[in-house]
Amino acid sequence: MKAGPSQEDIRRHNLGTLLRFVHLRGPASRATLAESLGLNRSTIMALTSDLTAAGLVREELPRGPGRRAGRPSLVVRPESTRVYVLAFEVGVDRLVVARVGLGGVILDRREGTRARDSDPSDLLGMLVAGARSLVRKAERDAVCVGAALGFPGTVRRSDDMIMFGPNLDVGDLRLGDALSRRLGLGIPVSVCNDANLGALAEHERGAGVNCDNLIYLHGDVGVGGGIIAHGRLLGGDEGFGGEIGHMIVNPGGRQCACGSKGCLEAEVGERTLLAHAGREEPSDKAGRDAVRDVVDAADRGDIVAREALHRVGTWLGLGVANLVNVFNPGLVIFGGTLRDIYLGAAAQIRSVLATGALDAPREKVRLRTAALGDDTTLVGAAEFAFAEVLSDPLQVLARLRNVDVASPSASGR
Repeated sequence: MKAGPSQEDIRRHNLGTLLRFVHLRGPASRATLAESLGLNRSTIMALTSDLTAAGLVREELPRGPGRRAGRPSLVVRPESTRVYVLAFEVGVDRLVVARVGLGGVILDRREGTRARDSDPSDLLGMLVAGARSLVRKAERDAVCVGAALGFPGTVRRSDDMIMFGPNLDVGDLRLGDALSRRLGLGIPVSVCNDANLGALAEHERGAGVNCDNLIYLHGDVGVGGGIIAHGRLLGGDEGFGGEIGHMIVNPGGRQCACGSKGCLEAEVGERTLLAHAGREEPSDKAGRDAVRDVVDAADRGDIVAREALHRVGTWLGLGVANLVNVFNPGLVIFGGTLRDIYLGAAAQIRSVLATGALDAPREKVRLRTAALGDDTTLVGAAEFAFAEVLSDPLQVLARLRNVDVASPSASGR
């Protein structure tokens, strides 16, 4: 017979559960934590004592009006400035590096643009420079507990190898390994598909909170997707799941960067929208700004821009209908450039969905834009980077600080 969990296993689980609660939901009183986690108050007190001693949370009296008479329940707050991660977003046109504190607080960030044909070594140099400047601004006793990077391409889960980047070629560069070596913080830099991170972010902090079956569609130059099924990211056998942009919706249609024709990406991506709108010529705007310009022009009555959005909206609606039929999501979220395209073509998308999806799965599905806006991938990278410390807080901090874990208090009860 398999032995049940030990007291230490229970303690580790409870520590992670409590820390994750205040990380995602914000400061909470001991009483709220006891009620929400189903633990007694003495156990909550022991857990918070352990986490406070480790520098992960702090306890303080409630602030502001509304305090009850009598002895108040202490409020547990995440130590946002003392425990942080590095989050990287690599887009085709832009780069973002952020220092994100426990609790999801973006403490500082660096943003930059990059030429679409720039060398991979330039990309690496910009990421390293941005991250180093953020680390220098951290408090002296602060600790970086993780790092993750969102990339617009196919990433193998087993070794974070970028297998295919149709709109951003990094060659043979092992981006995560190279970043980790150059930064010298003693932590690996995980590399993940940007749309998968977007799905994670919107599920945990955005439009998809409390929805365990959702699809996130992300537009950059290309189109990607992330699928949350039963509360978990659906990655597939090697982590390549969610390549929704390469679902063929128009056989014999426009040429895609992947080599096929009529992929969703080829029919609704940035280049296609700009081509339909007669804006293929170089301008001072590119990427999201160029897409927003087309949407704004359509709102002002530009007939060509309106027709471009209508055509792109038709194919996007067909893609969504297929996804609704296959996955039966409760929610479909549009992010990146698709957020703007949806806002400009919502009527057409919904019309195609109404005729292209089966009645039963379509009946309750909701269509929404990303609540986290342009930071969806960045927030997802931060959440991915926090995952390890949230699963085993004391052991991870002990390893990073090279100290022994404090002897357990009564938190195993």
